[in-house]
Amino acid sequence: MKAGSSAPQSEMARDYYELLGVPRDATEAEIKKAYRQLALQHHPDRNPNNKEAEERFKEISEAYAVLSDGEKRHQYDRFGRVDGVMSDFNFTGFGDLFGDLFEGFFGGTTGRRGSRARRGADLRYDLEIALEEAATGIETKIQIPRQEPCQVCKGSGLEPGTRRDTCQTCHGQGQVRFNQGFLTVARTCPQCGGEGTVVKTPCKECRGQGRVEREHLLKVKIPAGIEHGSQIRLAGEGAAGVRGGPSGDLYVVIAIKEHDLFTRHGDDLLCQLPLSFPQAALGGEAEVPTLDGPAQLRIQAGTQNGDMLRLRGKGMPNLRGYGRGDLLYQVVVEVPTKLTAKQRALLEEFERLSRGQEGPLIGQFLERVKKAFGS
Repeated sequence: MKAGSSAPQSEMARDYYELLGVPRDATEAEIKKAYRQLALQHHPDRNPNNKEAEERFKEISEAYAVLSDGEKRHQYDRFGRVDGVMSDFNFTGFGDLFGDLFEGFFGGTTGRRGSRARRGADLRYDLEIALEEAATGIETKIQIPRQEPCQVCKGSGLEPGTRRDTCQTCHGQGQVRFNQGFLTVARTCPQCGGEGTVVKTPCKECRGQGRVEREHLLKVKIPAGIEHGSQIRLAGEGAAGVRGGPSGDLYVVIAIKEHDLFTRHGDDLLCQLPLSFPQAALGGEAEVPTLDGPAQLRIQAGTQNGDMLRLRGKGMPNLRGYGRGDLLYQVVVEVPTKLTAKQRALLEEFERLSRGQEGPLIGQFLERVKKAFGS
């Protein structure tokens, strides 16, 4: 047929662009997207015993087979037809279109898998450190069990001197095919798992796995200021890959032990500071603990129970290098439970001299009591 001549009416009635709902200048991606949506909508598995859906599915599949092929599309655009498009539709040619969805929905595979390398698994190691170690940063060693390539077979799973044999079930294709109505459906070969080959003489050392489990010792650097629950990723230190695939990663998860004195709040540390009544009332200096050793803390006269006193820059270092937090001391005024006769006498004298000179807290409380009872 020459360019410009008319095509048979039966061919002209089936406009492939109209069937897929795309314009004539549609891109390859637009055609693929349109076909995928329509194919999922009209697939016979979703429309059992529906002849109309079956015919519709055949038409859109034929349209895609032409418009997704550059040469066939050019011929169709010029002449309005393509001879010998297909007599049956085989899903195995559309692996790049459906990917994993193809196997999950249609029950088949998208093409021979072959002896593909696979990445090894990621591993986790829980490392407990002291608060002091989190403050200064440390370098430590950990020992982890992990799968490593078998040294005897070099990760192939084969006994040295042997090779993989062609799978007799799929004849090396990695798939088995069967007819389902008008479709030819391919599924992963159950014998070789899609590899196309099988190991008949497995390595005695690793039993054909290509990997063995060994203890591995490695160094881990913990940065100063690290927080509880933080993860340190060590690339390539996880389980070895399969068939030469890359190793997984190791994630070291940090747990910081509870400290006897300090509680962490971000970059700040909190410590309870017991004071006697005379210390709180008279003020002075008190020796207090820090992560760097003892330090002197100024106590203001009249310090109240629950007050927060601060030593700046004595907290945890910031993980990103923005200085250090503060060390906060929460005052806990301790009331004596046992008094000598002289202590009691002195306190009674203090109480007598303090009558009418109550502090602001007592005064405010008494005012609220008066208001509450209308007195």
